[in-house]
Amino acid sequence: MSRIGRMPITVPAGVTVNIAEGNVITVKGPKGELTQSLRPEMIIKQEGTTITVERPSDDKLHRSVHGLTRTLLHNMVIGVTEGFKKELDVNGVGYRVAKEGTNLVMNLGYSHQVIVPEIPGITIEVPGPNKIIIHGCDKQAVGQFAAEVREKRPPEPYKGKGIKYTDEVIRRKVGKTGGKK
Repeated sequence: MSRIGRMPITVPAGVTVNIAEGNVITVKGPKGELTQSLRPEMIIKQEGTTITVERPSDDKLHRSVHGLTRTLLHNMVIGVTEGFKKELDVNGVGYRVAKEGTNLVMNLGYSHQVIVPEIPGITIEVPGPNKIIIHGCDKQAVGQFAAEVREKRPPEPYKGKGIKYTDEVIRRKVGKTGGKK
């Protein structure tokens, strides 16, 4: 049995979970509303404030999707109550970020400014000139948006310049002079 798949999901107060036909799940909470279509063959049961995910049989597909279905549902419940966030750091001489209206304006060493607009469901915070915080209730959308922002100038291994996640460790390389005696 899947260790993650058999764990029950507790629904906190103020969150409503609606399970429609074909396993279309709608979760409403204080931070927003999420709708997702999960695998129709999985059995999702709601009893009071707990939700359990069961699989119809023990074949390979159902075993592999059991834990995934439970995790996606759990992430939806956490997203509408607490939300998710990704923090990015900008390193480099002259590299700065600012927020103008709903746009993220970045000076990343190019001849032009890089402008990234906010998308629905995502909010961008810029507490300092070298820090970006991305908030949202959909974990997948937050991670994808953070990856797209990081992609504008990924960190390079020689000087460490670029945009990196706060908890990311950049493996540094020795330059040309490091190889000579």
